[in-house]
Amino acid sequence: MNNEQSKSTIDRHRQDHQQIFAALTSGISGSHADLYQVNLSGRDLRQVDLQHSTLIRANLSQADFSQANLSQADLRGASLSQAKLSAANLSGACLYRVDLSGADLSNADLTDAKLRGVRYDRHTIFPDNFNYKSSGAIGPGANLNGAQLNTANLRYIDLQGASLLGAYLGGADLTGANLQGVRLSQADLRRAFLTGVCLRNAGLNGANLAGVDLRAADLTDVEFDRLESIAGADFSHVRGLTDEMRSRLLNYPTQELETYNSFTRNTTGASLLVSGKLKVES
Repeated sequence: MNNEQSKSTIDRHRQDHQQIFAALTSGISGSHADLYQVNLSGRDLRQVDLQHSTLIRANLSQADFSQANLSQADLRGASLSQAKLSAANLSGACLYRVDLSGADLSNADLTDAKLRGVRYDRHTIFPDNFNYKSSGAIGPGANLNGAQLNTANLRYIDLQGASLLGAYLGGADLTGANLQGVRLSQADLRRAFLTGVCLRNAGLNGANLAGVDLRAADLTDVEFDRLESIAGADFSHVRGLTDEMRSRLLNYPTQELETYNSFTRNTTGASLLVSGKLKVES
C-alpha cells in the first residue's frame, strides 16, 4: 500500500479512534495523516510511522511511542504526559505547547524539533547532552529570559529555580505554580494570576506587578526592590510578607495604592492593610 492509500485509510476513519489504532498497529503507515484531536491515550504504538502527520491537540498521554517515527509531525497543543518516546524520531517535529510532563525521551532524536512553550517537569527524561533548559521549554531550571509568555496557561507549573529575567508574562495564569527561587527581575507581570503561588526566595526586583492577583501567595524572603508598578496588585492573605516589606509597599504613590484590581475589585492599599490585620490577629 503506497503513502497516498495509507493516508486515505487513516483519514477516512480519523474520528474512529479504535480503527485508527488498529490501522496503525497492523502496519499501515500514518505518514501525512490528519489526526487532529485524536485520542490514543495509553496505546501501544511502538515503531509506528507518523512522519509528517497532523496530531494537533491529540491526547497521547501514557502512549508508548518507543522507536516511532514522528519526524516533521505537527503536535501543537498535544498531551504526551507520561508517554514513552525512547529512541523515537522527533526530528523537525513541532512540539509547540506540548505537555511532556513525566515523558521518557531517552535516546530520542530531537534534531531541529521546535520546543517553544513545551511543558516538562522534574520527572521528564530528556536525551543525554540535550540542552532542554535553553530550548524554550518550560519547567524547573529553565532559561526563559525575555520569553514571550503573555496570557499563557501555566497553572500549577513547576518553575523552581528558573530564570525569567525580563520575561513577558502579562495576563498569564500561574495559579498555584511553584516559583520558588525564580528570577523575575524586570519581568512584565501585568494582570497575571499568581493566586496561591510559591515565590519563596524569588527575585522580583524591577518587575511590573500592576494588576497582579497575588492572593494567598507565599512571599517569604522574596526580593522586590524598585518595582516598576504595584497599581491594582492584590496582596490579600499573602504569607511571608514582613512588616518592613509591607511598609515599603505602602510607601508607593497614593494613586497606585488606590487603584482597583480589575478582577478582585480590591485596591492595592486595602489588600496590604487587610494582610497586615490578618497577621496581627493570627
